[in-house]
Amino acid sequence: MAFAKLSDAQLFYRWDGPQAAPVVVFSNSLGTSHRMWDSQVEAFAKDFRVLRYDSRGHGESSVTPGPYTIKQLADDVLQLLDALKLDRVFYCGLSIGGLVGMHLGLNAASRFHKIVLSNTAAKIGTPDTWNARITAVQQGGMKGVAHSVIDRWLTAAFRTAHPGETASVLQMLEACDAAGYASTCAAVRDADFREQLHGVQVPTLIIAGTHDPATTPADGHFLENQIPGAKCAELPAAHLSNIEARDDFNRTVLGFLKSQGAHG
Repeated sequence: MAFAKLSDAQLFYRWDGPQAAPVVVFSNSLGTSHRMWDSQVEAFAKDFRVLRYDSRGHGESSVTPGPYTIKQLADDVLQLLDALKLDRVFYCGLSIGGLVGMHLGLNAASRFHKIVLSNTAAKIGTPDTWNARITAVQQGGMKGVAHSVIDRWLTAAFRTAHPGETASVLQMLEACDAAGYASTCAAVRDADFREQLHGVQVPTLIIAGTHDPATTPADGHFLENQIPGAKCAELPAAHLSNIEARDDFNRTVLGFLKSQGAHG
């Protein structure tokens, strides 16, 4: 197992793909681990060196005292790049991973060739919603919220047709450290990029899910309209579009990453 030592934590990371290829970093959603990107590895590792990691408070990475902030989680990414001696990479983040991507695009543009913001929004949910989620997890653990979360993450049709993949996601959620999850909920609660997005200077692709109740297509198109030159692709999925619409996701994101110029 590989760990990068940061200033106050350690992050678990994993490599796939040819060593000489350009690097793409995948950043997981709230409540999952690097394993949420299993459906991407085979397709992306043909042309890219795939770097997956567990966000602070998740998976095998350190669970440090919270609450966390998006700046803190974005700094973790930069420290990971520094530890691995990576100057400039491609980046793909989903949900909170997208919020982290927005911060990186605003504050560390020189480190990124292109950024993909998947199933995310400039402002996700309301403080009351997140505070209720934090309280529920602190009082009842992850099993108390996991089933309601997965109902929003994957459509009913997908859950019925793909029970194995659904069970894998549910297992990730239930295995997430409750304290790490609650601390990360606070980072989402406090993040608001609505007035800053015009400052993103990295070529950006937005992925939205037609059936996503958490970060809606309207949220995706808001990002598209606010980030200079950004394009939005809508896929037939709920929140975890990389799993539910795997082939469409892989084709769309790879097309963007491999295109010449800003958006090909």
